[in-house]
Amino acid sequence: MSVPAPPDDRSPGEAAPYPALVRLPESAESLDLAESAEPILPEQVRQRVITLTAALLPGLTHDEIPDVLRKVARFAPNRRARLGGAAIAAQLAADPLFRQRIGRKAAGEAGDLGTAIAEGTAVGAAEPVEVAALAYLVRPTGWFDLVAAAGDAVRAEADSAAVSEAVRVAEQRAARAEHDRAVARVEADKLRDELARVREELGQMREEHRTTARALRETQARERKATEMLATEKGRAKVATDRHDQELRKLRSKLADAEATASGARQAARDTRTADDARLWLLLETIGQAASGLRRELAIGPTDRRPADLVADATAVRPDGPDRVQARATDTDDPARLDQLLALPKAHLVVDGYNVTKRGWSEMSLEHQRKRLITGLGGIAAQTGDEVTCVFDGAERQHGLPPAPRGVRVLFSRKGETADELIRRLVRNEPEGRPVIVVSSDREVADGVRRHGAYPMAADSLLRRLARA
Repeated sequence: MSVPAPPDDRSPGEAAPYPALVRLPESAESLDLAESAEPILPEQVRQRVITLTAALLPGLTHDEIPDVLRKVARFAPNRRARLGGAAIAAQLAADPLFRQRIGRKAAGEAGDLGTAIAEGTAVGAAEPVEVAALAYLVRPTGWFDLVAAAGDAVRAEADSAAVSEAVRVAEQRAARAEHDRAVARVEADKLRDELARVREELGQMREEHRTTARALRETQARERKATEMLATEKGRAKVATDRHDQELRKLRSKLADAEATASGARQAARDTRTADDARLWLLLETIGQAASGLRRELAIGPTDRRPADLVADATAVRPDGPDRVQARATDTDDPARLDQLLALPKAHLVVDGYNVTKRGWSEMSLEHQRKRLITGLGGIAAQTGDEVTCVFDGAERQHGLPPAPRGVRVLFSRKGETADELIRRLVRNEPEGRPVIVVSSDREVADGVRRHGAYPMAADSLLRRLARA
């Protein structure tokens, strides 16, 4: 037990008063050399000695503090014992005079306990560690016995604590074992109940097994009967198959004869068609010559106004103004079908502009799409001499368009009308019999113009035609 120090009213450097009963030697020469051998202190006693010395260091004068401990004496109180413990212990063991000074101060601050220890009297009610620490510092007669007794008491306390801990652990284990036995009893009851249930289910399964075995035997008997019936039916089916194969061979023979007859008929039909084509060609030549003669007789000259121009003036907006007649232009590239249609006399090519450009050049701006398409159509018009009309969606007049190539008419639909409607109006306004080719991949546009006698073509055909150029 730590003994608190009495209040200190001394001025700095003044020696502390000690009780009169504490009579210790005044110098190292007066120490009892017979008991100067250093004992092995228990760890608790050693720590208490260091703690007492660290607390009493500031109470010594500068000259009384050994050189190795003067730096330690300047530490904060909570750091002296922790950082300077080894140095303090070594100095106490090596410097009897320093230990004597510390012992006098420790005995004086311990009060009656210090006085009793200085006289070599054992105090039964005092804490053994405190008694041993003071005895080590004061070194009264028989201090070895006091330190040894304190060590025995400390070890006895440690043994008692160990025994108490062992008892506590044993009690915990006993309680745990009792709990485990109770849990085991509960589990055993559950297992017995489960065993009874399993036995009951086993009896039910045995009964079901007997029932299933009986049903299996009946099923096997029915299967044998079905197998016998199947063998009978297979025999009948083989007979029928042989009869059908014989009939099939007869029919194949008749089919071969029919194919030979049909081949002859197809050859005859081709010969007849060749003759008809020749007669039709002669008829068309006659009609063409008659039409040329009729044109010369009626003196009908070429006209700059076409039906598409009338529709454009009435229902569309031209990019260069409504009163200016657009020049016509054409561009290149299309599959053979488009070439055949463009080769017809006085053909009119109508193009759904944005439908074509967005399929072929969607990465470009609308201005560049229009420019590229119109330029390409100009090449087609120049090669074929056909009339070409390109229709774009646009409620307002488009600005910044380059002049259209010769032979190409560029139209924009008016507000409230789409390019599809304008294309259908252009087709309806053409005379019957004139070849009109409409290029658009829009299914509604294609179906609408087909009903009015035009030839719908996909946008890809025109794109390939232009790419080929």
